[in-house]
Amino acid sequence: MNILYIGAGFVGTCSAAISADSGHNVLVYDIDAKKIEKLGSGDRDTIESCLYEKGLGDMLVRHADRISFTTQYTEVEHFLDTCDAVFMCLPTPEVGESGESDLSFYKAAANELAVALTKRNNGTQEKRIVIVNKSTVPIDMVDQTAHIMDGHGVKAYGVVSNPEFLVEGKAIQGAMKPDRIVVGAWTPEDFAVMRNVYQRFYDAPDVKYLEVNPKEAAAGKLLANYYLFAKLAVCFDVIGRTAETFSDIQFESIRKIVASDARIGGWGFYDSLYAGGSCLIKDARSLSYQLQTNGKEATLVNETYTANRRQLETFLARAEREAGFVWQGKKVALLGTAFKRDTNDIRNTPSIDIAHFCQERNVEEIAIYDPSALPMFQELFPASATIRYTSHEFDAIKDADVVILATDWPQFRGLADVMIGELKKKPLVMDGRRMLQHRYHDLQEAGFGIIAVGSPFLS
Repeated sequence: MNILYIGAGFVGTCSAAISADSGHNVLVYDIDAKKIEKLGSGDRDTIESCLYEKGLGDMLVRHADRISFTTQYTEVEHFLDTCDAVFMCLPTPEVGESGESDLSFYKAAANELAVALTKRNNGTQEKRIVIVNKSTVPIDMVDQTAHIMDGHGVKAYGVVSNPEFLVEGKAIQGAMKPDRIVVGAWTPEDFAVMRNVYQRFYDAPDVKYLEVNPKEAAAGKLLANYYLFAKLAVCFDVIGRTAETFSDIQFESIRKIVASDARIGGWGFYDSLYAGGSCLIKDARSLSYQLQTNGKEATLVNETYTANRRQLETFLARAEREAGFVWQGKKVALLGTAFKRDTNDIRNTPSIDIAHFCQERNVEEIAIYDPSALPMFQELFPASATIRYTSHEFDAIKDADVVILATDWPQFRGLADVMIGELKKKPLVMDGRRMLQHRYHDLQEAGFGIIAVGSPFLS
């Protein structure tokens, strides 16, 4: 099949790569010339410098004969003559903290697409085409998309909802072996097109291929992400807080007890300083907004969001409240700027709020390290007299008064030996990911104070 992807972000690029791997002919369009140049470079390292996702660079290089990247809309217009499906992979960020989705990028792209669609097949529009909402959009977006198409006189088209459930850091792995694929359509013709798009998975016995209507598909994505977000919030705000309160309770032991109940399961039992990323927060807020604008209460959804904010605020406040730490004039080592390991995505990363927090308290220096996300973070926080970027975690911590572990990169697990054996100072350790929990006792014995999510203050 011939498939067009509009938007070369995480969703669009990863989805396009899988389509190419499935044997389809793929064109990816985006207005960001630097991004398109890197993704289409044919060089794995260059690709990963733009979008770090394990396996993505290799896949794009391997299938370079079936996938192209462009910023030229004339190429899009030519491609539409034989195109079977257009995947809309546009950013839909939240407007402030209102929960409302900013649909300006989507609508601009949809209007431009509609004009081009009316010209296909020399204006006859003979070939049917399916417009697929891949981005997370409001539940009634299928109606809004159809309204845009009808307004321009587009014919022989359908609108489908096909939300993505990929996990950043494991997106390619997850896309190759998905647990489910959800397709929402109104007509048999559109379902048939999508079955061809996903033929390799439609025929797979271990993949749940779910066909519903478009609004059910869109709602299912929002509700699934809210449910996951709520599980994390319960872990942070109830289970983790209980373990922080009682000195003879270890978080890991409680996790074993609770997660061993098959009705509960083990996902989400990871105490952390914050649940970030591009999906969970935004989707929960969007769900709340859509419920409330339709006259319904969203109390529980809103409290999940509040609990997540409270978790980070509580974690940072513990330094002064429990350890008597005074931030002003101190040197801070901030380890990790990606919102999680195995990605360079800094959307909703706790490190943004931590950096602002430190600046507001007039620290002397913030030494920052991350193995993949520093270029993105530097765009928000350029190097200055206060902010210093380092090439290794050891360089960041060597003169620090406080070390904050904000991202769960595996290499940070080995920091205890360096702290105990090589540091002249004994900085306060703030472990926001329980990365060093296997060495808390050794750090205590060496004279370090430790504030960790899921543990009382250790000194």
